[in-house]
Amino acid sequence: MTMAQVLRLGVDTGGTFTDFVLCDGDQLRIHKRLSTPAAPEQCILDGIRELGLDPHRLGLVHGSTVATNAVLEGKGVRTAFITNRGFKDLLAIGRQARRDLYDLQPAPVPPPVPEELCLETGGRLAADSSVLEELSDQDLASLVEQLERLAPEAAAINLLFSFRDDRFERRIAAALPPTLFVSRSAEILPEYREYERGIATWLNACVGPLVQGYLERLGAGLSGARIAVMQSTGDTMALGMAGRHAVRLLLSGPAGGLAGARHIGVQCGRPQLLSFDMGGTSTDVALIDGEIRLGAEAQIGPYPLAVPTVDMHTIGAGGGSIARLDGGGMLHVGPQSAGADPGPACYGRGGMQATVTDANVVLGRLPAHQVLGGSLTLNCDAARTAVAPLAAVLGLGIEDTALGIVGIANERMARALRVIALRRGADPRRFTLFPFGGAGGLHVCALAEALDMREALVPIHAGVLSALGMLAAPRGRRLSRTVNTLLRHGEEADLAAGFAKLERQGREELLAEGVAGETLRCERSADLRYRGQSASLSLAWQSAKDAEQAFHREHQSRYGHRLDLPVELVTLRVRVVGPTPDLPPVVAKVDDDDRPRLTRLYGIDAPVPVWRRTQLRPGKRYTGPALITDPVSTTYLASHWRCHRDGFGNLLLTRD
Repeated sequence: MTMAQVLRLGVDTGGTFTDFVLCDGDQLRIHKRLSTPAAPEQCILDGIRELGLDPHRLGLVHGSTVATNAVLEGKGVRTAFITNRGFKDLLAIGRQARRDLYDLQPAPVPPPVPEELCLETGGRLAADSSVLEELSDQDLASLVEQLERLAPEAAAINLLFSFRDDRFERRIAAALPPTLFVSRSAEILPEYREYERGIATWLNACVGPLVQGYLERLGAGLSGARIAVMQSTGDTMALGMAGRHAVRLLLSGPAGGLAGARHIGVQCGRPQLLSFDMGGTSTDVALIDGEIRLGAEAQIGPYPLAVPTVDMHTIGAGGGSIARLDGGGMLHVGPQSAGADPGPACYGRGGMQATVTDANVVLGRLPAHQVLGGSLTLNCDAARTAVAPLAAVLGLGIEDTALGIVGIANERMARALRVIALRRGADPRRFTLFPFGGAGGLHVCALAEALDMREALVPIHAGVLSALGMLAAPRGRRLSRTVNTLLRHGEEADLAAGFAKLERQGREELLAEGVAGETLRCERSADLRYRGQSASLSLAWQSAKDAEQAFHREHQSRYGHRLDLPVELVTLRVRVVGPTPDLPPVVAKVDDDDRPRLTRLYGIDAPVPVWRRTQLRPGKRYTGPALITDPVSTTYLASHWRCHRDGFGNLLLTRD
């Protein structure tokens, strides 16, 4: 079967909805279902049946939350942590960073791995790769005996300086029982900083069996389909490889959203975007300046995530975020969420607590006639009933309380957008605000005003953009290795050999997945710093001389000064990537009927028009206040804002 005959399907499993985007020739079909958190694959299988698809003709790209939820909820499998003698408390000690700097009596935090599951052994290297302690047969026998007694489901092996020489890690892995899921630090993250490397290896081990089992069930239910999984970097990998590298999938859904945002931004001639993905449970904010940035300081719950990930910031403020009062009567929104079950009260599924979505329904910004996800009708009376107890305690009307809920959610999101922009040295006013997710369009005008931005772009299919972005993501690998050496111009050959080894590994993995060798391209970069520094800057690599000059310029630009010190090359990095899949330039249809309905919004005296997006004439300007609806999202065009629709169906909003 040729690729032209394969139907391409992007699937994003979210906390509330699972989104489907099908590319069928030059057409895109959209579908949504309420997620089934207990068995995420069931929702996907049901959605594919509802779309009437034959798995044998299907190419599926999937963003999974299985690993993410397992980490955040502390539901990974029982995992042993194996390290060198004297270092079994490595993960418990961490970096000694306090959550609250001035709390002199912090509550004890349970270690990631219980003490009895932290095992020590020989096989210790020095920083120069010399052997300080051999790994004996007795060491291996003792490890096997302890593991048989402790009966873990997985093991994480993290030996000192294994990124320089991994022979001891490989010997340990070969000696362990074949029933164990084993992760080696030299395979998961061959970089310095033993704590971050250890956490990444442990995370991979403790959620790996869950991800592997989930993907195997999905693959069995879709026998004959070609399945790829989205990585946290915005590239995809084959199903069989993904189960072994679960830690690289922790931000796969948000990465799909950024891939979709970049695709739409390029299509509309606006490559500089400040994006926010507002879903049911959380909001992810990111900066796209032509390309998707990768971050070096990602977190997953309380743990550092040192593997390559998209550079973004997440807050617990989504459509399903619950509004509550604290002991002093102060109104708060999130981070607790109503999720998919029972969901916001207006879903009519038993939810009783007021959420941001309920507040938007009370204000009229989500019209009661609106159908979410193609099948979910809204219950305005249930939304008002949920908000009423808060209003009674606050001494406000139901509508004013709903306005307060929305205002607090907006302030939390605006603060996150401000932080992500300023931390990257960017002025938000030079960027276009780019909302997506099911709830993003309802808040776009308020957030743009809070940031003094004058332009926003609401994409077509905003409510399913993460699933759409997965169809625009290429197959790829991001590989790295720490070298920690002074940058000397005379050692180009050694550095070139190091880059070539990483490129060879990436090419072999992608060739094994069926990517044509002639379509692969390789991108080199390196982490550099001044001698004596701990932080580094990642820069594109051409040669040692060019890299050194570029580092001085970037350090001057970023920090306002440069130093007369030798430059160290810390880590070599390589991206091996296949071709970017083509998405059809879908021309959105225009309805014959261009007469809007009218509705009432709280705080606005006159009735406001409610347009279906397909009713808007391309190029014609429409003024707020107004509501613009489509099957997967609603946009609230506030007063003093105008919008026009382009030929692809995207909405460009400008502020008077």
